[in-house]
Amino acid sequence: MKDFVTDKVKNIKPSGIRKFFDIVASSGGDIISLGVGDPDFVTPWEIRNAAVISLQKGITHYTSNIGLPELREEISKYLKSRFSVRYAADEIMLTIGASEAIDAALRAVVDEGDEVLIPDPSYVSYAPLVQLCGGVPVAVPCSAENGFKLTPEMLEKRITAKTKALIFPYPNNPTGGIMEKEYLKALVPVILKHDILVISDEIYAELTYGGRHVSLAAFEELRENVALISGFSKSFAMTGWRIGYLCAEKELFKNILKIHQYTTICAPIMSQYGALEGLRYGAKENFAGVEEMREEYDRRRRFLYTSFNRIGLTCFEPKGAFYIMPSVAALQMTGEEFAAKLIEEERVAVVPGSAFGESGEYFVRCSYATSMQNLVEAMRRIEKFVKRHKGGSR
Repeated sequence: MKDFVTDKVKNIKPSGIRKFFDIVASSGGDIISLGVGDPDFVTPWEIRNAAVISLQKGITHYTSNIGLPELREEISKYLKSRFSVRYAADEIMLTIGASEAIDAALRAVVDEGDEVLIPDPSYVSYAPLVQLCGGVPVAVPCSAENGFKLTPEMLEKRITAKTKALIFPYPNNPTGGIMEKEYLKALVPVILKHDILVISDEIYAELTYGGRHVSLAAFEELRENVALISGFSKSFAMTGWRIGYLCAEKELFKNILKIHQYTTICAPIMSQYGALEGLRYGAKENFAGVEEMREEYDRRRRFLYTSFNRIGLTCFEPKGAFYIMPSVAALQMTGEEFAAKLIEEERVAVVPGSAFGESGEYFVRCSYATSMQNLVEAMRRIEKFVKRHKGGSR
């Protein structure tokens, strides 16, 4: 039989996360999973009710390609009031999660051979999406010593004549690293000097601890150089609703929209109505529900940070998202070895840091989007594992 699969697809490695997810799924429920980046909170009732009402009314048809006008207006107001980011409603497009938005943005700007810079470690899908466009993903190694921040020097070092874009994922998955305003400001001259596009993935913008998120899109001089991507999955516990959005200046926007028109048509209408109610209710209640979730994540974050350092797996203190990345180098193991042995011996699932890039080789990623009860028991088991393997595993 003829081999129909393209070389681009053949050359992409399977997701480094999925192997451990599959083990958990087939385990019969005896594994505690710290691998899934899926909030354990239920979508707020107001959001669920709004979607149900839309279905009861028979609102089950297509929307316009860019989405409901009233939802885009609410997103515009939300971005301005929460993050001082200004996009008009006609510069905002509703997508099937932030993932579709990232894919569409890359396809709109990456030509064969173009290089796209990606902080390393970062979310697993960025590099494969660049490769599917014919582009070349270029890792920018970041370290725990400086909070996994991206510095101007690190950026300059990786920029070449072929550099087209930078994927900017802060707050960061998997590290929990953030970029405060002064660090963002230092990047602005480099971005303008080389005239590169920043694809700013801000899906965890509402989940920061100790200060509000700041967006590169808030710097007016970067307006034509930023495509902002976000959504409702993390902030409103709406992962399964698959609803996100993309914002960009008009010229870039209309070209990204072409891809969305031909591949997606529109985001699911019931999800759009749910998101609309989320923003309206959130604004009315001053985002109290989001704040409650953030406070609970913060409690879990502090517990894991203290616990890992106490048992000898040193880790940088995450300031955003709901992940923590302890180093396992003290056990003379790679993250891959640690994760495989931990799930076999103690029935706790974590994700090897190498799934997110070479800089994560001696780390594992743990999600605290699960109950405190699970976290306490998981740490009890991990401490047993660490004590057993101290002194070297090879």
